[in-house]
Amino acid sequence: MPVIASYNIHSCIGRDGHLAPQRIVEVIRELGADIVALQEVDAQHRIDGYLDQWLYLAKELGYFCTPGISLRTHRRNYGNALLSRLPVQNVRLHDLSVDQREPRGAIDVDIRLETGPPLRVVATHLGLSNAERRAQIAALSTLLATESGSAATFLLGDLNEWRARSRNLRLLVRHFHPSPAPSTFPARRPLFALDRILAAGVVRIGRIAAHRSDLARIASDHLPVRATFQWANGQEPA
Repeated sequence: MPVIASYNIHSCIGRDGHLAPQRIVEVIRELGADIVALQEVDAQHRIDGYLDQWLYLAKELGYFCTPGISLRTHRRNYGNALLSRLPVQNVRLHDLSVDQREPRGAIDVDIRLETGPPLRVVATHLGLSNAERRAQIAALSTLLATESGSAATFLLGDLNEWRARSRNLRLLVRHFHPSPAPSTFPARRPLFALDRILAAGVVRIGRIAAHRSDLARIASDHLPVRATFQWANGQEPA
């Protein structure tokens, strides 16, 4: 059964303050996911060297990697990534930045399975302020309404919204089928459902849960969220 996941990796810095990319690799392996959206992916010059986390994670895990770099300076790249076991088609990168706030973006791709319609997967990380998220959700709503040739859409990412009655969240989830929202933050004792997997069209979320292994509790400040999915007719994708 195909598995899809979302994980804020906190630049591969764990709750113990150590930069340990190999721990993130092991957690992603534990997920056994076919598609993984990552947030807070990093590449920067440090005292102890330079590591491009996009390249490192893709090489170590054997995934196709689509980078979504929202912040570029002479010392640092920072943003999102989409890992997939299947080839990615028709990559679209969207700028969701709001003036005077940290740059943000969304990765928007089509992924063709062996059977069934292609999947449209949108991966993002929304901002910290309420007004910022409202503007980003309006932009996401517009791009989700555009045709991509896919009858099945996923939105994956850290939405920085946890209140079920939040107006921002209600404006976004109305585009998707109802699905549970497991708590993923903070990793040690998760209380808030920041990380979401949402589905629309002919696809439905099956089982969904936060991944609570001992390693996941220390590798980042967020837990990953993991879900299976199936077509609306009950058949499993391949």
